[in-house]
Amino acid sequence: MSKSIHDWFSEYAESHRNKVNKLVHWICIPAIYFSVVCLLTLPKISFAINEHERYNITASTIAIVFVLLFYIRLSKPLALGMGVFSIVCVALAHQLSTLSTPLWMSSLIIFSVAWIGQFIGHKIEGKKPSFLKDIQFLLIGPAWLMSFLYKKAGIAY
Repeated sequence: MSKSIHDWFSEYAESHRNKVNKLVHWICIPAIYFSVVCLLTLPKISFAINEHERYNITASTIAIVFVLLFYIRLSKPLALGMGVFSIVCVALAHQLSTLSTPLWMSSLIIFSVAWIGQFIGHKIEGKKPSFLKDIQFLLIGPAWLMSFLYKKAGIAY
């Protein structure tokens, strides 16, 4: 039997009770998600529709589709919110790619600093990160944060 979104959130919350750790997560989880989206915009799959039209699909597009399928299985409203957040991340990745620092470098810096923050937060919490127990928690974290935004807005999920 698969876990419901509430089961996932309950289990995730067990190692996210400390106020400092929660604050760290509010900063670092979106930063990690964003940095991964940025990195995945770099590999492109190019294909031709005909001899005059070529299209590129980024690895981020493919990954986001699979991530959203994971979320849809758990909660359609949260999947919608994560879809919007993903689109914002892709748009910001495009903007970041126009700066002088290479996108891969900026993304790796954001990724590294955010993960250091996460581990500091968990050190303060005194509990290991949930993803060490189950890798799927890497996707639960962003949805967990989204659920708080939904609660504040009075949106059921």
